[in-house]
Amino acid sequence: MAKKHDIAIIGAGNLGIAIAKGISGAKLAKPKNMYLTRRHLEKLDHLKSQKFKITSDNKDAVQNSEYIFLCVQPKQLPAVLEEINSVLDPEKHVLISTITGVEIAAIEEHLEQTMPVIRAMPNTATAIQESMTCLCAKNVSDQQLKEVKKLFEALGEAMIIDENLMKAATVLAASGIAFFLRYIRAATQGGIQLGFHADEAQKIAMQTARGAASLLIEGENHPETEIDKVTTPQGCTIAGLNEMEHQGLSSAVIKGLLASFEKINTITQ
Repeated sequence: MAKKHDIAIIGAGNLGIAIAKGISGAKLAKPKNMYLTRRHLEKLDHLKSQKFKITSDNKDAVQNSEYIFLCVQPKQLPAVLEEINSVLDPEKHVLISTITGVEIAAIEEHLEQTMPVIRAMPNTATAIQESMTCLCAKNVSDQQLKEVKKLFEALGEAMIIDENLMKAATVLAASGIAFFLRYIRAATQGGIQLGFHADEAQKIAMQTARGAASLLIEGENHPETEIDKVTTPQGCTIAGLNEMEHQGLSSAVIKGLLASFEKINTITQ
């Protein structure tokens, strides 16, 4: 990476700010080497004390950077690319889009020359450096892709996939945050019915969910392996699991994922 001002985040809203903080927190870039742009700069005032470069001049940010994060809304993309086209250099810049549903081909339609482009799909856990980010790329070197993957690993986990899986990744990882939260909410409500106060039930549900995920992450086991450790013959756990399955738990989750996938295919066409 360049030694000075090597990262520009165009459209520094909640996601852009989380990306900037994650990268700087991991010491992959210094705040003074990161440009954050936004039309309403007062919303970035709180970052000035952390030495980030705050500006509304997208062209200046791009000229002084190497990795260009596009974090704007889909409808803003054409105007942004038109604005910065004249200063884009394929020998220097890598474009990184976090814009939901916008394919690389759609980005290229607004570029005046062939550029290295990486498409990234993080989720809202970026804010606490626990995101699952999926990446795909075109016209990038192995080294460029490796370095950008490292940047997103500062925000959680990152995986390189084919672009034809990006919509599925959006459903499984981005929408998936809401799906897991809904289970935690349901477990909390169940806990209240069992006799706990709401805050107690939610704390138990949250930590249990964290523990379950950690067992898979640390042990690298299949979920059923860990389930078998909890279930005993004629026990309360297997009784609960069987009732949930009789009521369609697994089927409902799969159908929900498929419904989201069908919807994203209609809204991104």
